[in-house]
Amino acid sequence: MKKLTILLFLFISIISFSQEITGDELLEKTIKFHDPNNNWPTFKGELFVTMETPKNGDRVSKISINLPQEYFAVSAKRDTIITEYIIDKNETSFSLNGDKNPSEEIKKKYGLTAERASLYKNYYTYLYGLPMKLKDEGTIIHQKVERKKFKGKEYLVLKATYNKEVGKDAWYFYFDPKTYAMEIYQFFKETKDSGEYILLSGIETINKIKMPKKRAWYYNKDNTYLGTDILFKSIQK
Repeated sequence: MKKLTILLFLFISIISFSQEITGDELLEKTIKFHDPNNNWPTFKGELFVTMETPKNGDRVSKISINLPQEYFAVSAKRDTIITEYIIDKNETSFSLNGDKNPSEEIKKKYGLTAERASLYKNYYTYLYGLPMKLKDEGTIIHQKVERKKFKGKEYLVLKATYNKEVGKDAWYFYFDPKTYAMEIYQFFKETKDSGEYILLSGIETINKIKMPKKRAWYYNKDNTYLGTDILFKSIQK
């Protein structure tokens, strides 16, 4: 009888927890962990990211972000090729190995387009701006918070979808239930067995914002490893 009472108490506690915390409340708690001083809206700084992939050489990138000035730049080197994309408010420019006026053939070969520049801007500001970016307009935070196990650890899971003008993917964010640190995110596309999950490890504090040190990417469908992004505060020699 005593054991039954304890089990019933634990069950009621879990149900009670799920009812007590909403998606919005969980989002506020994780933002308080990652960006306690609300520095992201005025972020101005540099990120140095090394991307390691199984089949290619490392890609080393310098990313400059100035949100108040609407400025973004990324310079990436892989082997002997250096590409640079800059978006300064509404003006876009790019270069290859320092050549700011490459031929149409070179542009096509290396994807030197305004669309690619915008893609990089959205990619880096979204992923390194998480979880704060979940407050952006067009993001739909689902209020039901679930407890799920992923690779043996239990997490609080927040679901986010987007208005059709923003995106079609469904994202799931996994937070440590004690610290509210973001440790995993996962997205699914419309097709079956689509999307990827990303395991986060370590912390790099930049402008007093706690950002994931490493992000390891895998396919949802078969757990195939895709690569790892490693964040540094300064250039690694």
